[in-house]
Amino acid sequence: MTPALPEPITHPLLTKAGVRHGFFTRRGGFSTGIFDSLNTGLGSSDDIAAVEENRRRIAQTFGGGPDDLAACYQIHSAITRVAEGPWRGDRPEGDAVATATPGVICAVLTADCAPVLLADAEAGVVAAVHAGWKGALGGVVQSAVAAMSALGARPERTVAVVGPCIAQASYEVGADFQERFESVDPDSARFFMPGMAADKRMFDLPGFVLGRLEQAGIGEAAWTGDDTCADEARFFSNRRAFQRGEPDFGRLMSAISMS
Repeated sequence: MTPALPEPITHPLLTKAGVRHGFFTRRGGFSTGIFDSLNTGLGSSDDIAAVEENRRRIAQTFGGGPDDLAACYQIHSAITRVAEGPWRGDRPEGDAVATATPGVICAVLTADCAPVLLADAEAGVVAAVHAGWKGALGGVVQSAVAAMSALGARPERTVAVVGPCIAQASYEVGADFQERFESVDPDSARFFMPGMAADKRMFDLPGFVLGRLEQAGIGEAAWTGDDTCADEARFFSNRRAFQRGEPDFGRLMSAISMS
């Protein structure tokens, strides 16, 4: 039986900008078991045929095919790649993709990290960013904005949306984690709250990423408000899989394209 269609989350900021986009949930794919059902992770232990069909389904919602996807081999870096056309074969290492080429689908994979989709509709430039804590702290947001600017975008004219990711209520870290952030950005203390124990903190990843977007001069930004760790029905989660001792986890795709 053919599964239901994928159910992407969209946001008014990007819809108003007139760009095709979607933060895809785990629903509407061909994978089974712990990967049920729209797993797009080529690096997962899922059946590769199912993953490829899932990616094809997502590309189809943009009016394209799998070869139109431009997605990096993600390494939690601050590297942004510019896609002048679709990528075929080996994926370049990096954690953000920007393009000014219509039809190219910029995409990132996440499973608690924050996906960020950006667009300057007037310039015809879009980007997708994979912002885990390491990449966000290391400057991946600023890197993506710089790459967009080199293509003709202007930060103050750009809109950005942070998609489903692990929320503060689900993200317990050690006190040393906060110290690491404050050593780089003293203002980051506002993104931490006390945890259940004296040596624990609760980290606001989406809030921190929104702060980075503000620092980069982005005109308007928002978070969808979805917690991947808490909402098992709609999202894969690395942390949830680890807490349960599961051997692997699915990956969610977020994508954007200029028509």
